[in-house]
Amino acid sequence: MLESKVKHIGVLTSGGDAPGMNACIRAVVRTCIYYGIKVTGIKRGYAGIIQNEMEELNARSVAWILDRGGTVLKSSRCLEFKIREGQEKAFENLQKAGVDALVTIGGDGTFAGANAFHQNFGIPVMGVPATIDNDLRGTEATIGFDTACNTAVEAIDQIRDTASSHNRLFFIEVMGRDAGFIALRAGISTGAVATIIPEEETTIDDIVKILEAGELSGKSSSLVIVAEGGTLGSAIEVAAKVKEILPNYDAKVTILGHLQRGGSPSSYDRVIASRLGVAAVEGLMEGREGQMVGLLYDKITYSPITEAIRKGSGVDPDILRISKILSI
Repeated sequence: MLESKVKHIGVLTSGGDAPGMNACIRAVVRTCIYYGIKVTGIKRGYAGIIQNEMEELNARSVAWILDRGGTVLKSSRCLEFKIREGQEKAFENLQKAGVDALVTIGGDGTFAGANAFHQNFGIPVMGVPATIDNDLRGTEATIGFDTACNTAVEAIDQIRDTASSHNRLFFIEVMGRDAGFIALRAGISTGAVATIIPEEETTIDDIVKILEAGELSGKSSSLVIVAEGGTLGSAIEVAAKVKEILPNYDAKVTILGHLQRGGSPSSYDRVIASRLGVAAVEGLMEGREGQMVGLLYDKITYSPITEAIRKGSGVDPDILRISKILSI
C-alpha cells in the first residue's frame, strides 16, 4: 500500500457543473478512506473554504450518488478567491481544519484558482477535469462531455423527426462558448448539413451554398448545429441571416441550453470520473502537486495545471474533415 505525507485531503467542485462530478467525489472519498487518509468535503467550491463550509466525509456520505447529476458539494464562482486576501483567509481555514492537500474538480477557471493558490501558499493541489466543453489540454476526455453529447444527440434526433415531417430547416444551438467539441460530435451523430463552431471561420454564404446543394440533391429537411460561441453568432442570428437570403425556407430555431449540463451521467462518464478520482488521491500521495490528472490513450497521465489550462486545446482536424465529408 502507498505511503504518503498527505494525511488530510479536501475535495471541492467549482465552476459549471458536469454530469459525473458526484462519481468523482465518491471515488476521491472512498480512495482516501481506503488509504487511511482523512477527507473533508468543501461546499460551494472556493467560497466554501473562505466561508468555512467544510465537513468530514466517510464512505456512507457518498453512498447512492454515483448516478446523480450535478454535484452534492454544490458549486459556485468565487470572485473573492481571485484576490490575495481571499486566498489568505482560505489558507487559514484549511490550516485550522488540518487539510494539507486539495482535489479540485472542475474546468479551466477552477484550475486557474487552484494553481494560484498552490503558487501563493504552497498547498498541494490536484485538478480533476470536469467540464462538458472538453476544452482542457492533457486529457482526451473530461468528465461530463460524453453525457452532454448524448443529451444533445437525443434531443436533436427528436427535432429531426419534426423537421423531416414538415420539410423544415432547423438551427439548433448547443453549448460551447469557446469550444466546438459538443457541436461537432452532435453534428456527426445526427447527420447535420453544417456545424458552426468557434474554432473555424464560417460565412453565411457557406451555409447558403450547403443548403442549396442539399435542395438540389433532394434533401427534404436540414439540421444546422450552432455552437453558442460560433463565429456567426447565436442560432437565432444565423437563422435570421439565412432567412434574408433564402426567404422560402421554413426555418426554426431550438436552443438546447442548460439541459446539456444535467441528467444522470453515462456509463463512460461514471467510469472515467471514478478512475480520475482514484488517480487524483494517489497522485497527491506520490508527492505530485500543481498538476491535473487526465486520460491519454486510455491511460492515466499527469500534467502541469498551467499546461492544462493553456488556451486552444483545438478540435481534432480529422473530426472536422469527417464532419464535412458526411454532410453532403
